[in-house]
Parts: sequence; structure tokens; C-alpha cells
Amino acid sequence: MSLNGALSNATSGLTANSRAATVIASNIANASTESYGRRELETASRASGSHGGVQVLGVLRQVDAAVLSDRRLSDAGSGYAGEMEAFASRIAGLVGESGALGSLTGRLAAFETALVSASADSASTQRLQTLARAGLDFTDMLNALGSDLQQSRVAADAGIARRVDQLNTGLARVRALNEAIAADVLRKGDAASLKDERQRVIDALAEIVPLRVVDRPLGAQAIYAASGTVLLDPTINSAPAEIGFTATGAIDAAMTLAGGALSGLTINGVAISSSNAGPLGGGSLGAQFQIRDLLAPELQAVLDGLSRDLIDRFAPGGPDGTLAPGDPGLFTDAGAVFDPLDEVGLAGRITLNALVDPEGSGTWRLRDGVGAATQGPVGDATLLTGYMTALETLTLPASASLGSGSKGFAQHVAEFHSALSLTRIRAEDELSFTTARTTALREIELSKGVDSDAELQALIRVEQSYAANARVISVVDELMQRLLAI
Repeated sequence: MSLNGALSNATSGLTANSRAATVIASNIANASTESYGRRELETASRASGSHGGVQVLGVLRQVDAAVLSDRRLSDAGSGYAGEMEAFASRIAGLVGESGALGSLTGRLAAFETALVSASADSASTQRLQTLARAGLDFTDMLNALGSDLQQSRVAADAGIARRVDQLNTGLARVRALNEAIAADVLRKGDAASLKDERQRVIDALAEIVPLRVVDRPLGAQAIYAASGTVLLDPTINSAPAEIGFTATGAIDAAMTLAGGALSGLTINGVAISSSNAGPLGGGSLGAQFQIRDLLAPELQAVLDGLSRDLIDRFAPGGPDGTLAPGDPGLFTDAGAVFDPLDEVGLAGRITLNALVDPEGSGTWRLRDGVGAATQGPVGDATLLTGYMTALETLTLPASASLGSGSKGFAQHVAEFHSALSLTRIRAEDELSFTTARTTALREIELSKGVDSDAELQALIRVEQSYAANARVISVVDELMQRLLAI
């Protein structure tokens, strides 16, 4: 080999070693950076006439596509489970622990206790006032739960709008990054940093909607929903799909998606199924629709059924013989007679009859009858005993939301509480499972990423190679100096 060839080989080696050291340093510096793909220097032997050496072909970004795809699907599952658990835990917290003071079952128990106490001493105005206050506390609880469910639907509706905006913005960013990466590829530049950013953007979208990513020419990527719906594919259309949704400022119990009062999703102006089983379901977006259009309305329906059952047990034809047909009973629909055709949202309207308001002077009507014009014998507890019997009597509920079995009112309340607790437990179990799965996949992903120890070992080998090439240059320099001295 000629001195010129040896010098050329060593110089190319120094250049490659310098570039390799830079790549390794970048790997070590970003070992814990989210969405960072480990870099490797791609080299090949160089042959140019009598000269050899090494040439740098570029920098390869190492990513396990299979693990990344599985982790993204798991992220969507975790996003769905997290939203569902947060909703179930919040509502369960408002309903309270079974029998706890201030809980739904606790307030019913307080009402029943007050009934027993008042029937034991029906002449006591204080005990009648306590009974009226306990009844009002129970209906206030139903009002608060009904109101909170509608607020949860409003929050879910706003969450849908926010996630749709994030999807549209994210897809537009991926398109721009695809174009920038393609331009770098054509210029034979290093697009690894742009690919890191694109992965970060897609990872954020994957929690909202389960995604599948497909590689396209020139380093571009297409994005599909797990259902197969095209969201972005440069080989089909350079523009990403436009997802549409219109937020609703205020929601009441009667407003539904099926009735047209609430907005669903569209893709490029075409309406799609907005349920969690629809094209964009399975992530946090699907969870928000599940809460707004299914879970919250179902809970509202049960609360409305409880309210109707309570009104019916104390309505005309029940224990209070002073009530004529058409009169409001002990419990009313916002002060008026309950209309069986207007059950939706009843939990937010039910209240104690104003004639027996605990702050007024008519609590004696709890003993003598809501429709009584004058007070009767103060020692007559017949009606109060009848109220207790009405609560305990096994009757078929008029509301379909309470099922078809004959039960007492306390049984209906207990079943509602149990069903809600079971929903919360299932949501917690699902969240625990999806979180564990996502953590495991992230650990696998990280294990295939930057290993600091391995990078430091590679850096030592680069330093040794650099020293060897530098020594070759030094020897060539000495030989040339001797030749010039002859």
C-alpha cells in the first residue's frame, strides 16, 4: 500500500470515528428521553482506485416496530380505562359508602329512623321536624346526584371536543413532519431527530384513539385507526382526515345523541358511529362518549326510577287518605304532581312537599295527612306507621330502570349502590390490568433502546480505533519526513 493510500484510509477512519463518537454521545445524553430512537452509524468499505478506507452512509434510527405498535394500542386501552375509572370513582364517592353518614343509603336510613322516632311520639313537633328534614335531605341528595351526572356529561362533551382538536392538530403535525423527513431523505441528510418528534406526536394521539402506523416511501408514515379507518396516508391523500365535532354548552337529562340534541363524530364531513365500538373508539375519546351517552344516562335513569318509586309510594291511593286524585303527595315533582310521561330527569326535580317544609309550621301534616285542613289527635301515629309500611312494601316498580322484581324502596337503593360499587371495582381492575400491561411493554421498549453501559463500551472501542488511525497518520508523517530528508 502506498503512503498516500494509507493516509487516505486513516483519514477516512478518523472521520468515521469522530462521527461515531458524536452518535454515541447523543445516545447517552438521551438515554431517558421519551420517544428517542437509539442511533447507529451505518458505514461501508470504500474502494476508490488503489485507495480503500471507510465511508459513512448515514445514521440509522433503531426502533422495534412491533413492540412500539403493541405499546401504542396498550396506551389507548389505558386511556380508556383511566377515564372510566375516574368517572366511576367520582360518582361512587358522591353516593358514599354504604350506611355512611351523608351517603345515599345513610340518608335513607336517617329518614327511616326519623319515621320510627316520630311514630313513637307523634305529638312531638321536634320529631316531626326531624322527619321532614330527613326527607328533604334525601331528596336533596337525589337532586345533587342528578345534577352532577349532567355536569359529568358536560365535562365529557368538552373532553370530546378537546381530544378531537388534539387529533386534528396532531395529524397535521405528522403530515408536516412526513414532508420534512422526506426532504431530508432526498438530501441524504439525518432525519432521526424529526422521526423522534413524529413518534412523540403519534404517541400522544395513540392514547386518544388506538392507532396503527404503516411505513411509506421516503421515510413517511401512514396512520390508521385500529378499526382500519384512514386518518393519514400520503399515498392516498396528502391531507389528513378532518374529524368533526360540535361541543354543547349545557346538557340536561333529556338530551341524547340519538335525539339529535348532542353532536357525534364526522370524518371529512361524513357521520360515523360515535360509540366506543365505532371507528374511533377504544381510547380516551371513546371513553368520553361512553360516559356522555351511556353510563351517565343509565345512572340517571336509575335515579329517576328511584325518585318515581318514592313519589308513587306516598301518592294519592297510598297511606295518606287525605290526598285526592291529582294532589301532590308527600314527595313532589318540583312542587307539582308527577307526570308519568315525564320521568326523565326526575331525580333533579324531586322534593319534599312544601306543606310539610321543616322550616315551616305545617310539619303536623306528616301525622295528620298532607291534605288535612286542620290538626287531628296528636297521639294518632297511624299515618306515620303507614309511611313505614309503604317504604317496606314489596311492589313492582313502574320504572323499567329498576327491573321487574317486587322490592321495597330500601332494596332498590341498596341495589343501586351495589351496582355502582361493582362498576367502580371493575373499572379499577381494568385500569390496574391495562397499566401493568403498558408498563411491561414500555420496559421492553426501553430494553431495546439505549443501554448506557453498552454505549460506553462502544465509545471505548471508538477511542481505540481513533488512536490506531491517528497512529497510522503519525507513522506516515514520519516516513514522509524521512523521504524528504534524503
